[in-house]
Amino acid sequence: MIIRVGVGDIAKELEIEMPEDTKIDEIKGRIEDALNGDLSVLWVTDKDGRQVGIPASRITFVDIGVEATPKIGFGAS
Repeated sequence: MIIRVGVGDIAKELEIEMPEDTKIDEIKGRIEDALNGDLSVLWVTDKDGRQVGIPASRITFVDIGVEATPKIGFGAS
């Protein structure tokens, strides 16, 4: 699972690849808590164990999706 987070006035969003066992409802709940002001920093641990802290007041959008598999060959578009 990939999470993309827009932060403040930064043109490029953060892209965080989550561990395979991440539960989507759990991460959505933590994001909602941050956006509601219950958390000042949203801490997320990526698939490699690195921790990313995102200031909750600066989150502009969140996109949760699956990683696209690369297309290879003549049929790739």
